[in-house]
Amino acid sequence: MTDYVTPDYTPPKVWSWGKPNGGQFSNINRPVAGPTHEKALPVGRHPLQLYSQGTPNGQKVTILLEELLALGHAGAEYDAWLIRIGEGDQFGSGFVEVNPNSKIPALVDRSGPQPIRVFESGAILVHLAEKFGAFLPSQPHARAECLSWLFWQMGSAPFLGGGFGHFYAYAPAKIEYAIDRYAMETKRQLDVLDKRLAQSTYLAGDEYTIADIAVFPWYGGMVKGWLYNAGEFLSVHEYKNVLRWAETLLARPAVVRGRMVNRTSGDPANQLHERHDASDFQTKTQDKLVGSKS
Repeated sequence: MTDYVTPDYTPPKVWSWGKPNGGQFSNINRPVAGPTHEKALPVGRHPLQLYSQGTPNGQKVTILLEELLALGHAGAEYDAWLIRIGEGDQFGSGFVEVNPNSKIPALVDRSGPQPIRVFESGAILVHLAEKFGAFLPSQPHARAECLSWLFWQMGSAPFLGGGFGHFYAYAPAKIEYAIDRYAMETKRQLDVLDKRLAQSTYLAGDEYTIADIAVFPWYGGMVKGWLYNAGEFLSVHEYKNVLRWAETLLARPAVVRGRMVNRTSGDPANQLHERHDASDFQTKTQDKLVGSKS
């Protein structure tokens, strides 16, 4: 039996902040809320102003916006401004006014007489789906199924991201107990999805909804191999129904475009740091911008 005891650490009676933890995000992590600096947010010309980065949570919103535009909803035009979370942009005063929790994504809907702020990715998905009457079923049974899977994702992803992802990919030391604990939970969640997707084409049934859009960047990314490079470690080939579903979503052009917006890593051709017009996908990806400067 593996010995998980760490004999050289006993928690103090009262935890205090200040000891360097050496982690990748130690320069921005802190136990208090509120802004660290004054910085107003930019405002573009479209009704919807998105402040985000192309993490899995950020991709949810840009995928939905691109899907709405593909359906012909002109009111879904948006400006996507890059918030570099590794540099602490989320602690600027303007961002904190939109999201007091200092997490991306954050949306300001300026289509009405007064701006509406919406934060938390799940809330943004519901707001947009209800606003445009799309990707959220109206029939009670299907609507309940969709919202159940949406909130399943919101509750489960912290185990995948802040738990497994942190200790497997980002923590300054590999802690066997923590990795095993969260790997077990991540595989259990993948099995939950696999069993559901053995019963239906999409999570809510036969209809593609915001539930699929929310779950895909996290669990689709895991089985397709771009999340934490942990596919082999977690034996993701075992989840054949999740793989089938992820490939179905990846065949949608709006999903491909949505994954590019506010993205700052990977192939420069797939990085569109800011999106202000549909033509930006053809003219302003990083490969073209860097190429034009050389």
